[in-house]
Amino acid sequence: MEKKVRKIPMRQCMGCNEHKPKIELLRVVRSPEGEISLDFTGKKSGRGAYLCRDIKCLRRARKSRRIDKNLDCSIPEEVYDQMEQEMLSHGE
Repeated sequence: MEKKVRKIPMRQCMGCNEHKPKIELLRVVRSPEGEISLDFTGKKSGRGAYLCRDIKCLRRARKSRRIDKNLDCSIPEEVYDQMEQEMLSHGE
């Protein structure tokens, strides 16, 4: 019996525009309450946008406001600063 090949879900990075396997990317999530946070587990509920685990991609997406457009909300500068700190502290 042949082993079934599992399809790898692909997502697009909001920073560099590259399509990569979902597992390699970091999820930025807008919760139903409207709170923006980084989802290192990929399990939080809410609308998500994806970024490479690279601070440069976060900065690029921040500059172009692509995450804001993707999540349908405006993200305050403090939240971006907090996300940068979280990425750095996670050793990304």
